[in-house]
Amino acid sequence: MQHEIDPSFTALPYRRLADAALSRARDFNVSHADFRFERVRYQDIRVRDGHLQGAEDSEDLGFAVRVILDGAWGFAAGVVQTPESAVRVAETAVRTARLAAAMTTRPVALAPEPVHGDVEWVSCYEVDPLSVPLAEKAALLAAWSADLLAAPAVSHSSGLLRQVVENKFYADLAGTTTTQQRVRLEPVFEAFGSDERSGRFDSMRTVAPPVGRGWEYLVGGLHDWARELGELPELLAEKLVAPSVEPGTYDLVIHPSNLWLTIHESIGHATELDRALGYEANYAGTSFATPDLLGTLQYGSPAMQVTGDRTVEHGLATIGYDDEGVQTQSWDLIKDGVLVGYQLDRPTAHLMGIERSNGCAYADSPGHIPIQRMANVSLQPAPDGPDTDGLISQVQRGIYVVGDNSWSIDMQRYNFQFTGQRFYRIEDGRLAGQLRDVAYQATTTDFWRSMERVGGPQTWELGGAFNCGKAQPGQVAAVSHGCPSALFRDVRVLNTAAEAGAGA
Repeated sequence: MQHEIDPSFTALPYRRLADAALSRARDFNVSHADFRFERVRYQDIRVRDGHLQGAEDSEDLGFAVRVILDGAWGFAAGVVQTPESAVRVAETAVRTARLAAAMTTRPVALAPEPVHGDVEWVSCYEVDPLSVPLAEKAALLAAWSADLLAAPAVSHSSGLLRQVVENKFYADLAGTTTTQQRVRLEPVFEAFGSDERSGRFDSMRTVAPPVGRGWEYLVGGLHDWARELGELPELLAEKLVAPSVEPGTYDLVIHPSNLWLTIHESIGHATELDRALGYEANYAGTSFATPDLLGTLQYGSPAMQVTGDRTVEHGLATIGYDDEGVQTQSWDLIKDGVLVGYQLDRPTAHLMGIERSNGCAYADSPGHIPIQRMANVSLQPAPDGPDTDGLISQVQRGIYVVGDNSWSIDMQRYNFQFTGQRFYRIEDGRLAGQLRDVAYQATTTDFWRSMERVGGPQTWELGGAFNCGKAQPGQVAAVSHGCPSALFRDVRVLNTAAEAGAGA
């Protein structure tokens, strides 16, 4: 269903504010100026053991002006919605640029971008989740939590639904004007239990991903919630009595519900150009995938085809135009296992001598300056690839990994360790019951070079997260990562319980 921009947003005076701010910025002969007005509405609903625990609504509303003057950035933000306030914010941005110019050793310049006129874009969803009565949503979540709690293996149950409706208006001196709206949801349910004989306490969580959809994701048959929630208690019971893994080297078949996070940490962040250039060193480090390796680094096996994409339907990082007025795109990051591209905003594209940004500028708030943020970075399936069972059938001794959990990676996105929600022993091409205490460990290049085969399109799923952090002051962005199931050979597996005991 194609929606229009929410009338309550279009009724706000952002066009008058933009005209006032940009007109004042032009008076100072800036080489660039842009204006961004945002309204981001959030609602969280929490349930526990069949009862509503709390619901919270919040809103982030304001505007920002960004300029380039004398080769330096200036930025300022405000909340008072009057033309006089917009003029003052523009003047503050100009003063900031003048101060920054005295300390700037490399002048700021932007890669060119065509002018896009006055355009609108709305994400693909059917029902605005914030239009659904809170009582209706809370009743559904509480009922699902109560059903979980009724199972004998479950001692406690919890549920969380995060909902975001984001509106943005952007205008710049070049003439681009965009008005956009996107919706996203993150539902999570978890069952908790214990085993009296061993004294173990553990949990099992849903693996349904967050999505760029509306309320229809929970009630419209797009995901089989009854099946997934119905399976959780039995999966938890099996996990509680499962044998602990024997550490060693195993072949792994990894489901998309786990592999998306490995992609995020070892490819997504590593191919952000500001990290690769060393500009983003404070928050989570830089990248081993430096520009001198572009076109030559054998990142992974020839089966590895990875794209950056800000256009995929229902992606969490999907948008029509980024926060620098760039029309979003899809492009190659890794082709046949070789590093061939980066994620760019307009300043980093210019630094690299690239003709155009690929649309990765984003600010999570009107009070924050846009920075280069992650696209929907996805591993592509093999057109004629097997299903997940077909991949498992090719393993004599291995582990099947489902669902994400904890992880660790170094400051150059190179040495890492990942766990999961559940693990199954593979013996002679068949699943042979759950294991526990599993973590797989590798370097980024060793891991991706060990990928022997990827599944077909029927195994491809779009995972992701709401909480990708970057920058100082910190910003948080939502991003999706699609991937098929995939087969990796000879990966090191640790026993997390033994490692924890050794550390103690």
